[in-house]
Formats: sequence, C-alpha cells, structure tokens
Amino acid sequence: MRYVDGYIIPIPKKNVKFYVGIAKKASRIWMEHGALEYYESVGDDLDVSWGTPFPKMFKLKASETIIFAWITYKNKTHRDKVNAKVMQDPRISAMIDESKMPFDAKRMLMGGFKIVVKG
Repeated sequence: MRYVDGYIIPIPKKNVKFYVGIAKKASRIWMEHGALEYYESVGDDLDVSWGTPFPKMFKLKASETIIFAWITYKNKTHRDKVNAKVMQDPRISAMIDESKMPFDAKRMLMGGFKIVVKG
C-alpha cells in the first residue's frame, strides 16, 4: 500500500500567493526525484460545525488560513529514498531561507502515514 507525507501549515492569507510559487517549484523537484503525487491546497471551507475546525485548533487569526498538503510514494522505503534526494537537491536549499519563510515553521504539522483504506 502507498505511503503519504502529510503537512498542515497555518499561513497569513497575504502570503498564500508567495507560498504557492514556492510549492510549484517544490512539486517539480519532488516529482523529478520520484514522488508519485504532490498536492498543495488552501483552506476554503474551514468554518465547519462537526469536529474541531482548523481555525479553532490552530487559533487562527482572521488574517490566516490553512495549507493542507500531501505527497504520495510507493511505500515508506521509497519515501525515504525520494526525500533523501530532495534534501540533497540544491534547488530546495536555495528555497529554504528562514528569513523569507511565508509562515511560522513552528506551527507546521507534518508526519508520515501508512494508507490503510483506498476507495
């Protein structure tokens, strides 16, 4: 069964366009190194009545939204190989300038997930 890296990033709405530019470049790099799929999405309908809404969980300000992203791989071993190549790619390190990050990395959630159901 495939493997997924998932990310949730609170971000100021004013920085979404800049972030999307970075994400487009990053997606090309991940795909070149073997990722199967790469998705980045921006919050649209976050004021839900069931469960805990993202804005409440992250204590979002009115000026913030959420980026929900995931990358798929053949399996965890494949993920580790792809990510090792990506992290060695100079284009990635050129994009990671902490002084120009469009979001607070300390608020970012991320992790690897085994897929247990596929519809």
